[in-house]
Amino acid sequence: FLDSLLGVSKPYWFSFANGKKSIDAMPSVLTSIPSIKTPYVLSPYSANKVNGLATLLSEEGYQTGFFHGAPNGSMGFDAFASLAGFEQYYGYDEYGNSDDFDGTWGIWDHKFFEYYGSELSQMQEPFFGTLFSVSSHHPYKIPDEFEGELLEGPTPLHRCVNYTDQSLKQFFDQVKTEEWFERTLFIITADHSPSHPYYPEYRSASGLFRVPIIFYHPQHPEWGESFNHELIQQIDVMPTVLGHLGYDKPFLAYGRNALDSNQVPFAINYQNQAFQWFEGDWLLQYNESLEKSIGFYAYKQDSLLKDNRLGEFPEVEEKMKSRVKAFIQQYHNRILDNDLTIE
Repeated sequence: FLDSLLGVSKPYWFSFANGKKSIDAMPSVLTSIPSIKTPYVLSPYSANKVNGLATLLSEEGYQTGFFHGAPNGSMGFDAFASLAGFEQYYGYDEYGNSDDFDGTWGIWDHKFFEYYGSELSQMQEPFFGTLFSVSSHHPYKIPDEFEGELLEGPTPLHRCVNYTDQSLKQFFDQVKTEEWFERTLFIITADHSPSHPYYPEYRSASGLFRVPIIFYHPQHPEWGESFNHELIQQIDVMPTVLGHLGYDKPFLAYGRNALDSNQVPFAINYQNQAFQWFEGDWLLQYNESLEKSIGFYAYKQDSLLKDNRLGEFPEVEEKMKSRVKAFIQQYHNRILDNDLTIE
């Protein structure tokens, strides 16, 4: 089903997570604050004031809700959702039916997706809802009623992902007749890549951060005419959504509006003691402790990162090195000074 959406969506071929854990994704996607080295929500600064999507849209009259089918308090999502400005949190407790518990993580995806759709339809427009699904995790269980109906793959994860894909289809079938559907922008992404990737290109230092980032709007089927080969990352979601909505007030974001061609596409993450800075066709790996670059790859062609071309293009390397150092400095300074909002 997700593949069918790509043809009428704005998908990005080179799309990256900013971290490797679920708790990294929430601040990245919803507040445009990446997790670097230490997950932001586990840092001493996680209580800093932030101007996330929920906060900014609430000020514009949007009703906001965060949905997570795990037991309330799991991974501290409810606490961060409150800090990020969500007015309502919908978890296991709010769902209220333990018969739909998967026995490990939370409410089965197909059940919680249905609950999500029903609750959205009861919200007053405009509204902003976020759903964090739970089923596509180890031990990769599926509900009994889906046995024999799902596509198999070389790993148990493939069947489980197909289950979540079917849950997503049921959700869209449920809400596509709602009056608000045609006016809604849907963003579909992943928190992080699989912990044990099957394909070799997703085991490299760059591939470990590859996740889908898809923008779908029923009124913009022309978005799917071609894959966008520009870079995009999780911290770009918030400024891109605000750009799409025509939001014209100042706000702070570490990412960029992907709809604005005047902003340089880039991505950043952290792997093996090095910051990874993606820009254009290149990936620069910078070791902050050593204060030097340790890798330079044409990652689009060299997906396995076999050919370290450090020193071949010194001007490009130096420009990227300056940009990643500036980003790190801004990141640390603003977090230390609790300066993550525009007053």
